[in-house]
Amino acid sequence: MRRFVIGQAKNLIDQSRRQHLHPLKNLRLLSLLPPFSAPPDSSLPVFSSRLLSSSSSEMSASDSSSSLPVTLDSINPKVLKCEYAVRGEIVNIAQKLQEDLKTNKDAYPFDEIIYCNIGNPQSLGQQPITFFREVLALCSHTALLDESATHGLFSSDSIERAWKILDQIPGKATGAYSHSQGIKGLRDAIAAGIEARDGFPADPNDIFMTDGASPGVHMMMQLLISSEKDGILCPIPQYPLYSASIALHGGSLVPYYLDEASGWGLEISELKKQLEDAKSNGITVRALAVINPGNPTGQVLSEENQRDIVNFCKEEGLVLLADEVYQENVYVPDKKFHSFKKIARSMGYGEKDVCLVSFQSISKGYYGECGKRGGYMEITGFTSDVREQIYKVASVNLCSNISGQILASLVMSPPKPGDDSYESYIAEKEGILSSLAKRAKTLEEALNKLEGITCNRAEGAMYLFPCIHLPEKAIAAAEAAKTSPDTFYCKRLLNATGIVVVPGSGFRQVPGTWHFRCTILPQEDKIPAIVNRLTEFHKSFMDEFRN
Repeated sequence: MRRFVIGQAKNLIDQSRRQHLHPLKNLRLLSLLPPFSAPPDSSLPVFSSRLLSSSSSEMSASDSSSSLPVTLDSINPKVLKCEYAVRGEIVNIAQKLQEDLKTNKDAYPFDEIIYCNIGNPQSLGQQPITFFREVLALCSHTALLDESATHGLFSSDSIERAWKILDQIPGKATGAYSHSQGIKGLRDAIAAGIEARDGFPADPNDIFMTDGASPGVHMMMQLLISSEKDGILCPIPQYPLYSASIALHGGSLVPYYLDEASGWGLEISELKKQLEDAKSNGITVRALAVINPGNPTGQVLSEENQRDIVNFCKEEGLVLLADEVYQENVYVPDKKFHSFKKIARSMGYGEKDVCLVSFQSISKGYYGECGKRGGYMEITGFTSDVREQIYKVASVNLCSNISGQILASLVMSPPKPGDDSYESYIAEKEGILSSLAKRAKTLEEALNKLEGITCNRAEGAMYLFPCIHLPEKAIAAAEAAKTSPDTFYCKRLLNATGIVVVPGSGFRQVPGTWHFRCTILPQEDKIPAIVNRLTEFHKSFMDEFRN
């Protein structure tokens, strides 16, 4: 009966909407899209300039008559300065196109929007790891553990692990707040996982569990930045979290450029040059951020390079911020992930020698649990009084979510040989990682076949970052459209193919070069179609703008 009533109510609402919505309302949504020049043979719809201008004038009239207490002129200027291209303009256009596709499928030369803009694996079809989800389900709905049928539905080790985790939570209450650093037993499991990975001791009291890696980065920026005279050395290209966080906290981003010609190499001479330039401009550099494997560039650092970086931080008195969220994503046989903590300890540096913060997340790797928001940062080399301040900041947020904490502990302590779930776990893990490696190679080879595009190999992470050598006519057209050349290219790609990528300008790049970031995450059966769409578009684009 309840379902019938709900169904009838939904029908009434839908009928009401159809009666009151004029057909042109759907087009007005797309009138918000920035105009672009469609090629003569384009099958894309042409929208009325009247709709475009009326929408614009209505908005400006509304703005001018507004007397609201919050305006762009009155909000924090640091918020205005903050940018995050991964979910920026191109994605906003894509979302509007996706809505219009529901009712105007025949109006476009594509039937779906393919989001290659963000490292969000499960949104593109990747399946979660069974063992992780079984444990999480049992911890979330503890009544299942008392049902005899559960033993026929869940693996024995997932049941055992769920009981172990619940025994570490007061009252087995997974909906209650935890210790601000995270549940102690889960931090014990993470520390044991770090020790097994690195071969050096790890202290659970050094672990601060967070809702993904991003809150940990923000927390460290809060700690290190007190004014615009405080700088953070960041790789260029960089993940926009860093520039956004530095801007929000009022600091200065000090860029160091990765060398694209050497596979996005990190040169110590470049670090020293940028450090000296910052000092000459009155900026005190507080920390060095390193992303390994790289985002958006996909390189994996060598051990020798990592040792040089650790020595540089030791000599210059810098905090080393090690973004290691892609540590499971290495695809080439000649490279291997090594944590910076392992490197520092193998060099003989102890707790008092180097200030190091290592970030890990459940969003990446082979698990891809982005929506569960789990992760941690491991803090070493800080004095007890500073650690008290870090704990105070963590306490302001009370605690990270418990589901994310549980998953973070499982990521660092997965099934072992002999466990009931081990064989299925290994099959799932290796299947995902081997497929990602194939996709990376296929896309890399396809991009390198295109006129004017060069792409370094994806050694790790989840992205390719090809360089686009654009014709002068295309650059001039971008200037006329008052946008960057790579943004111009990405908009045209989206409107012609439905493929969403992020302009390189959103990650910063060597001036005068243009790139875009593309994930390798669409499922294998979609990769050929993506390659075909991209190839056809690029050929058409180059023919249109060739010098």
